[in-house]
Formats: sequence, C-alpha cells, structure tokens
Amino acid sequence: MTMMRAVCYTGAGDVDVIAIRDVPLPVPEAGQVRVRVAAAGLNRADLLQRRGGYPAPEGWPKQIPGLEYAGTIDAVGQGVTRWRAGDRVMGLVGGGGMAEAVVVHEDEAMPVPGHLTLSAAAAIPEAFLTAYDALVHRARLVRGERVLLHAVGSGVGTAAVQLCRLLGVHAVGTSRSAEKLVRLVPLGLEEAIDTSRGPFREQLAAPVDAVIDVLGGPALADNLAVLRPRGRLVVLGFLLGSRTEADLGIVLRNRLEIVGTAMRSRTHAERAPLVAAFTADVLPAFATSGSDALPLVPVVDQVFPMASLGEAHRLMERNETFGKLVLQW
Repeated sequence: MTMMRAVCYTGAGDVDVIAIRDVPLPVPEAGQVRVRVAAAGLNRADLLQRRGGYPAPEGWPKQIPGLEYAGTIDAVGQGVTRWRAGDRVMGLVGGGGMAEAVVVHEDEAMPVPGHLTLSAAAAIPEAFLTAYDALVHRARLVRGERVLLHAVGSGVGTAAVQLCRLLGVHAVGTSRSAEKLVRLVPLGLEEAIDTSRGPFREQLAAPVDAVIDVLGGPALADNLAVLRPRGRLVVLGFLLGSRTEADLGIVLRNRLEIVGTAMRSRTHAERAPLVAAFTADVLPAFATSGSDALPLVPVVDQVFPMASLGEAHRLMERNETFGKLVLQW
C-alpha cells in the first residue's frame, strides 16, 4: 500500500494532539482528481476540530484537518475531462486538506492564477468563497449599498473588503486593532471602526444594508439595530459565543432577515455551482494585468512548515494575525 504523510489529531485537546503520521494515499474514483498538496490554509474550524467541537462531515477524513488546499494534480479518475496531470488547482474540502494528497470531485477544483505561488493560492478558497457567498448569495448586496464586516482583519474579512470594492459596495469594518484597520484601507475599506474605543453601534456613521457577522450571540442586538429596513444579517460564526437574549421586535418592524451559513457542511451539489460561479465571476479579478481595476490578492500573514502547525494554532488563538496563515509541506 502506498503511503503519504498527513497531519492527524490523535485526540481532542491542546496542540500536543497534533501529529504527522503516515496514512494510505487516496485513489481517485470516477469523476475525481487527486491533488498533491503543496500548501493548505489554516482556519478556525481546524482549531475547533482539534478541541473536539467541530467534527468533519460524513465522507471526509475524521482525524486529518484542513478545509482548503493548493497543489498539482497527479492522477485523474475515469471520465474526468476538465483536468489533467500537472494542472495547478486549489479548492475547498470538508477535511483532509493537511495531507500530502487529497481527492476531490473535478467540479470542485479551481485553477490557480498563473502568477501566484501555491502557498499564496492556499489562502484563497475558504476566505474568498465564504466572503463571495456571504456578500452576493446570502446578503444579496448590490452596487451602492453599505455592508458592515466584523473582524475585518481576518482572512474572510480581508477577502470581503476586496470583493466589496469589486462589487461597488461600501465596506465598513470593525476590529480591535487600529493597525489592522489602517492596513485595510488600500484594500478598499471605506469606514473603519476601532471597537477597542467603544461599541461599534455607537461609532457607525449611518445604518447599513447588511452585516456579515462572525461575533455571534452577544453582538446580535447591536447588529439588528444598525440595519436599515429590509436589511440582512448573515451569520458566519460566533467568536463571542452562540447564545444571547434579544428583543426580536425589530426584526418584524423593519422586516429584517437573519441568515446562517456554513461552507464545510455543504454537499457536492451545493459546492459545485458556487465554485463555478466564483471561477467565472471572481477568479479573473486575481489577474495582474489587462484591467484598470486593482487585482484581488490573497492576504497571507505568515507561512509555516506543516511540522510547525501547533505554532500556527497558537498564533491564531491569540488573534494577532492579519489575513491568512498558511502551512506548506
């Protein structure tokens, strides 16, 4: 049996449960491709899974973390027509991205823009697909509207700010770090709110059409309060906790929408159309030439060797990063 290296969680707990072990090399079935992974992005879901709180969906490796990858195709299954060995691709997975190889359906892989390294490309799938889906499909934002982006210095936040610029949407962002807010202005942030100076609700210049939220329950009342009538609250996570008490009368009076969404649990039937739309509508904007518009860029804070994954987990837990952390083999 051919083997490969993979990051494995040996149990639930602190970073000492992280190990690199030999596991069987997966074989692509019909309609699938095998990707030799060069790099993988780190996400908070990986930290939650390490602690035992976010298991992989059915059909994905249970002990191997990693929700996104970038690498080179080295084998294709029967009937595959979109790709061939040697193609550089990136994409989302339900787990298993932090292995030397991963098998995915051909419709869920995306081409890596030619000028990007594979380490940079590994910072695109989760952040940009999540932001694109939240802004366009869930919040249904259109040119000229305003959106409030919480934790805007995160991977999803830095992606969302750039996508707002692409869409003609006015981006307002919150962060506890004034330094991060300054760094986001060249990416398209139009209004910065430093929450270390007070509640975002009190600092917001005007109501917004949508809120993209990762804070969770404790922010619910203020999120609803800053929305215009018929505004949309899209909940991506709950960094501050998942429980709260709030008066929902404002939801009825202002005809507000509250939408929850998660990328990891989606089926192939849900992922494939999203990947196709993103590939057609957004991926060309990563080009470095041929357009007057500023190109999209993956924002990478640091790149670690895969053997230093525990250090990367610690850094993410301290909330000191700007953009993405990437692991490479």
